[in-house]
Amino acid sequence: MLRLKRARRPRPGPSASGARLWAWLMVPGTLWMTGFLIASLLLVATLAVGTTDDLGNPRFGFDLSSIRALADPAYADVMLRSLGYALLTCLICLLVAYPVAYTIALHGGRFKNALISAIVVPFFANYLVRMYGWSVVLSDDGPVLTTLRKLGLADSGTKILNTGFGVVAGLVYGFVVFMIIPLYAALERMDVSLIEAGRDLYGGPVRTFFHVTLPATRQGAAAGLVLVFLPAMGDFVSAQLLGGPDQIMIGNLIQDKFFQGQNWPLGSALTMMLMLVLLIGMLGYLRRTRKDEAEARQ
Repeated sequence: MLRLKRARRPRPGPSASGARLWAWLMVPGTLWMTGFLIASLLLVATLAVGTTDDLGNPRFGFDLSSIRALADPAYADVMLRSLGYALLTCLICLLVAYPVAYTIALHGGRFKNALISAIVVPFFANYLVRMYGWSVVLSDDGPVLTTLRKLGLADSGTKILNTGFGVVAGLVYGFVVFMIIPLYAALERMDVSLIEAGRDLYGGPVRTFFHVTLPATRQGAAAGLVLVFLPAMGDFVSAQLLGGPDQIMIGNLIQDKFFQGQNWPLGSALTMMLMLVLLIGMLGYLRRTRKDEAEARQ
């Protein structure tokens, strides 16, 4: 009598088990970060509708005066200024980072790693220290203005510090590396033969860049824009060290309300307004990413 052998279930291959292992390894860190994120959001939201006592100490409650205070045109002006500085920083970083990333990725040869290290390693220094150094470089007697005066491109009244240009210059210097790295990664993955084919079809290098290179690295550029926009929008060090009273950003207002004005509810309300703007930016990025992925599957 023949016995029928039970068919054994196929064991998961190395790829399935490896994916499961990495998923389990991500659980502790994900729970840790999610827990602290939710707790901090709840704390800020609760403080935004709280009050302060006579000594300026925060008290939990339900008072919408801090939320209503956001309608003050002065806060709207600061928010719009911060948004303008952040968007201008993103644009300048994109224009600066593309040639750098393109040169390293496609023409760096065996020096690619060394060139990337030369760009990234200086940014390991403390951000505050780098901004102090940048304030010296852009000062009235600094090397930038001194050189421009010698070349006849600036006069004795020209200033960079305490201007919007100085703030944006500091933001670009502080966050341009966040644009270079994603663009470099996207250019590194791109098939070089596409550029060669583009030159045959479109002729000049400029048209080839806009018709071939730019669409192929669009996701890297979008990631770089997000990585620059998020910290630039909430930055307060550049405006504090390189700007003046007319260049304060939303981060400076939040810092002032928490540490000097002793008005934690208003500071929390301003924080929620800032997070709302950042959330809109993130949703736009995610929507763009999903659209690009859908187009890639077709």
